[in-house]
Amino acid sequence: MAQFQLSGFAIIVGAAGGIGKETAFTFAEASAKGILFADIDHEAAAKAAETSKGLASCPTYRALSVKADVVDVASVQAMVDLAAREFGRIDYCVNAAGVDVAEYLPFQDTDPDDYDRVLGINTKSIFLVCRAVGKVMQAQEPTQANLGRHGIRDLGRGCIVNIASAMSLCAVPHKVPYVTSKHAVTGITRSFAMDFKAAGIRCNQVGPTWVRTPMFEEECKRVPQTPQILEQMCAVKRPIEPDEVASACLYLCSPSAVYINGTLLTMDSGILVGPM
Repeated sequence: MAQFQLSGFAIIVGAAGGIGKETAFTFAEASAKGILFADIDHEAAAKAAETSKGLASCPTYRALSVKADVVDVASVQAMVDLAAREFGRIDYCVNAAGVDVAEYLPFQDTDPDDYDRVLGINTKSIFLVCRAVGKVMQAQEPTQANLGRHGIRDLGRGCIVNIASAMSLCAVPHKVPYVTSKHAVTGITRSFAMDFKAAGIRCNQVGPTWVRTPMFEEECKRVPQTPQILEQMCAVKRPIEPDEVASACLYLCSPSAVYINGTLLTMDSGILVGPM
């Protein structure tokens, strides 16, 4: 369907693995013209970029990779400058970099250094990327999409999706830095949407619960009963697959979502509605 096809260029932050890599692959399949794979692990990002070439449906697709330290202002700016220079514009940006707490500790025992580390990667990074990408998007021309029987639709100047968590809306014990960081992403997303909406730039966030990534595997090691808890709480009785989160990102960047801005799309199988 034309409503779910992409026709521009993207930056995927955290593209070396997990949700970020799967989102980049999904965007390549959805006819993105080019993707910059950005990650602190440049070797893995470059490998993912090369793999994406075999998945791309756009005949002129380009895949680039760059090492990006998302908590460093200069590194983030260099990443955005590279995309703008090589692609000529940035139509989509997905912020998928993130970390968990070093230890599960009660509020009063939380390490301030770990608090700063988690908020730096999970929150400050999104602010820095949105700030740099927003400037590029604001200066570029709006685009349109031909949706066939639905006609021509205005797409604005760009779209950003921030990967957050269901923890943007609630809390769990012993993870103060993580919960705080995900709540803060909501503030960044809504503030960006407020300040850039007049320019035709959208910013939304996705809030999944458990996703089958290395972070989920680590949580299962720390809390062995996690799969059993998930089975009891979740109607689907399994963690979210990375491609399901990627599909949500694709929807939010697609022509179908031009009316969605400043919104949190929760992926929780109804857990937050109330207990089973």
